[in-house]
Amino acid sequence: MLKLNNIRKVFNPGTVNEKVALNGLNLHMKEGEFVTVIGGNGAGKSTMLNAIAGVFDVDEGSIVIDGIDVTHLPEYKRAAYIGRVFQDPMMGTAATMQIEENMALADRRGLPRTLKVGITKADREAYREHLKILDLGLEDRMTSKVGLLSGGQRQALTLLMATLQRPKLLLLDEHTAALDPKTAAKVLDATQRIVEKNQLTTMMITHNMRDAINYGNRLIMMYDGHIVVDVSGDEKKNLTVEHLLNLFSQASGSDEVDDKLVLS
Repeated sequence: MLKLNNIRKVFNPGTVNEKVALNGLNLHMKEGEFVTVIGGNGAGKSTMLNAIAGVFDVDEGSIVIDGIDVTHLPEYKRAAYIGRVFQDPMMGTAATMQIEENMALADRRGLPRTLKVGITKADREAYREHLKILDLGLEDRMTSKVGLLSGGQRQALTLLMATLQRPKLLLLDEHTAALDPKTAAKVLDATQRIVEKNQLTTMMITHNMRDAINYGNRLIMMYDGHIVVDVSGDEKKNLTVEHLLNLFSQASGSDEVDDKLVLS
């Protein structure tokens, strides 16, 4: 479903601020895989997601989504294949609109605009069923303005909206980092349920090593713009934080684990 082939991205080339953000990055994801991504600040995690989404052009390499080479497609065209949830809970929803209105916008994403009734009775029933999977009681508040919801509720709603059209690829960029631990756990559980129900190919960046171990069926760790650890299957199920730190040290040849990773 996703192929990153020898991706290289350098910011501010030829200056004193030159930064090699992605350095020969290779990653292939199968359909339905749920990959968690960890690494220290500057490892290239968010740069990788931005490259996939088309926020900027890469200097070298190719990006293929479901057999389609999107390397040179602009961000708005890649959006047809990608659903994305950002770290800021305020970014994915329209605060002054109702929950059902937000969902209607997401549901009609990419479709031609018409003069038909905006939200039908069938639409409301469908949205209600979708909201139940979040287990936050939002199915009984569909006419509430989104601005009245908590950050966690808004982020869960954003996640649901990003997956209504079942994207080829779901990108989650530390989507629970701004939430308190209890709320973050609820959003992560909802993430797992939505991904499994829709069999979505998903990439989730997290700063929490335990979350990276507990969620998804594959884990990769980045360091200096490339992947140094890649585990899945039984090996991932049996991982501990200590084992993962040892893998990182062996693969990167670095003892700077505590400086590079945020442990929660």
